[in-house]
Amino acid sequence: MSSLSFSLLSRIGSLRDFHPLRRPSGPGRRRLAWLLAPTPAAVGFALCTTTAALIALVIALWMELDDPQWAAMTVWIVAQGSRGESLSKARWRLVGTGIGVVMSITLISAFNQNAWLFFPALALWLGGCCGLATLVRNFRSYALVLAGYTTAIIAIAAIPHPENVFMTAMSRATYIVLGIVCESTVAGLFAHNLAQTARRNIRDKLRTALGNVSSSVASLLSGDREAMIRSRAMFGPILSINDQIEFSEIEMGPHGHEGDHARAALAAVSVLLSRGLGMAVRLQYVQTDQPAFRETAARVSEFLTSVPQRLDTDEEVQALLRDLQLLRAECHQQIVDALTREIGTAFGPHEHNTGISALLDGRILHNALDELLGELEQGIREYDASQHFVRGDHFHFRLQSHVDKREALYNGVRATVAIASAGLVWECTAWSAGLGFITFVAVVCGLFATRENPVVATSQFMVGSLWAAVVAFFLVFVVLPTQENYEMLVATLALPMFAGGLAARNAGTALHSAAYTLLLPNFVHPLNQGRVSEVAWFNSTFAILAGVFFAVLIFRAVLPFNSAAERWRMRRTMLRDLRTLASAEPIPMTRDWIGRNTDRFSRLIRHAGPTPSPTIEGCLQGTLAAMTIGLNIIRLRTLLKRDHIPPAARRAIEIVMLRMSNFTGKYGHTAHAARVATAALRRMERVEPNITTRIELTRAIAYLIVVSHELDANAVFLDASKPYRAS
Repeated sequence: MSSLSFSLLSRIGSLRDFHPLRRPSGPGRRRLAWLLAPTPAAVGFALCTTTAALIALVIALWMELDDPQWAAMTVWIVAQGSRGESLSKARWRLVGTGIGVVMSITLISAFNQNAWLFFPALALWLGGCCGLATLVRNFRSYALVLAGYTTAIIAIAAIPHPENVFMTAMSRATYIVLGIVCESTVAGLFAHNLAQTARRNIRDKLRTALGNVSSSVASLLSGDREAMIRSRAMFGPILSINDQIEFSEIEMGPHGHEGDHARAALAAVSVLLSRGLGMAVRLQYVQTDQPAFRETAARVSEFLTSVPQRLDTDEEVQALLRDLQLLRAECHQQIVDALTREIGTAFGPHEHNTGISALLDGRILHNALDELLGELEQGIREYDASQHFVRGDHFHFRLQSHVDKREALYNGVRATVAIASAGLVWECTAWSAGLGFITFVAVVCGLFATRENPVVATSQFMVGSLWAAVVAFFLVFVVLPTQENYEMLVATLALPMFAGGLAARNAGTALHSAAYTLLLPNFVHPLNQGRVSEVAWFNSTFAILAGVFFAVLIFRAVLPFNSAAERWRMRRTMLRDLRTLASAEPIPMTRDWIGRNTDRFSRLIRHAGPTPSPTIEGCLQGTLAAMTIGLNIIRLRTLLKRDHIPPAARRAIEIVMLRMSNFTGKYGHTAHAARVATAALRRMERVEPNITTRIELTRAIAYLIVVSHELDANAVFLDASKPYRAS
């Protein structure tokens, strides 16, 4: 609501910094800071969403809809932190609702009055939706689970009167469309300069990523040991930015391919970070005590440090690119100078010559610096392209994500068991409120089936549900009986909804708020022609809470989430992917390998918590090593494809690729083959008269050094025949 009264919200937010009239804050006050001293953004979100929810509720009451609370619930489900997220979620919610409407009518029509066929079919449908939703990202996943639990909501509501299933489906669809329209309208009124703001957000996020990674690589070049740990933590934010770009594209409205260029820039940044880590490995294996290299490395490090301050304007970016090209030209010149000195040496080709070895090491290092700067140049060019509309541009770029089919199967099985069990409970007990119980089992399973750790998420959702019941009890039994018009109803619900909106913008209470804001309208259940009786309220509320509790129990009892098992599956998948990289045709793309491993990094970091255990730290290091090995395998295969090296060198590299295509992580045969190939290529490079071939051999040696080092240093992690535990 900053456009309505920015100064007012700023004053509200400034209460956090106002000290003279209050006691020093303690732990309790800090925990309630989201409520007592919210940020302006949180106030704006809560105010907008509460307004939209109440408008939707009043319109639903005015239209004499039978369950008006669903319109307000839809508003809270759709509302997100950014306009792009809300629009994307609303769009996919409409898609999921449409599929759910069609499927609900199909199931009721096919299994009318046949509960022992209907509930298994519904369970399989919801389980299939949850399983498939695990394999996709963002709100496409939400659309699939929504198709599942929308089918359950409509079909279960139609059980008492199956002949009216079409009208029931249309009623539910009306609530959803009404909620989406109200949320979009109210949020749109206060979303000024949305396209311009979205472009600025993309620029700021990319600039932050480029600046942070450049500074990190500069630290790696200077020998900072802590830089390795800091660098690992950057992959999670890179993936988060990649996801947010999709929402910024929606906010931009009609646009070109700026988002694709932004994703390409992030991929280049990820490769740059991997290049920096590979450079740190090479520094351990070659002679670095060379004045020419020290001078070049110092200049590159100084240049990388200056990158964050030079990305503000187009002129600065172009100047940055010119300076970068000059640095790359200097690296090329150092390589040529070293080759000239080697060719002009007076020693015989078969004599041991430490001088020639030092020159080769210098070329290896300068070639690595050149490739590192090449990735930075690619990232900066894509960053620049993401800031402008280019007519006739047909560039497309997407990052792949890690797919865990076992996790998808588990999610589908849990949802299937939950619905089938809930249906069995209702059939055996003939519980009058059993249909509401089954409905919310389906809703909770759909909402949390795709969560990586649904046990924790559903537990917090349960706590939020209890808070909603407590607040609704006060409203239903004390406040609402005295009211007679819409205005008083709105005034009554505004404050508790506003508090839920504030909680939604606080990370520690977001999941509690999801349950609270979703269920509060349902527990209150305002009606046009009367009010819910006390007995009916207790029955329906207990049924909903029992449904939430039952879903939590299913998530804990049926194939519960196990982070150690997930890490083991991830390790085996990485091992399989490494074998594929060495043998698959065509050669796998670098961006696909980067995308999958960045996603794996992000998952590990999310599961690590604030203080990662030594095992998690080892997994992070091992995942980074696997990504680095894979990138160098792709580079070696690309080098072989260019076919600029002699047959003997080609055979040596192909042996390494053959070993890698059968890699198991045991015995160290692949690392040994890489070391043997490195030594052989060094000997060949000394006597090779063709300059182009020598440069290619230099690149191959640099790649093999990294492969052999990472295989040796992470041998325990890469052996996926047994669970990994840090010693």
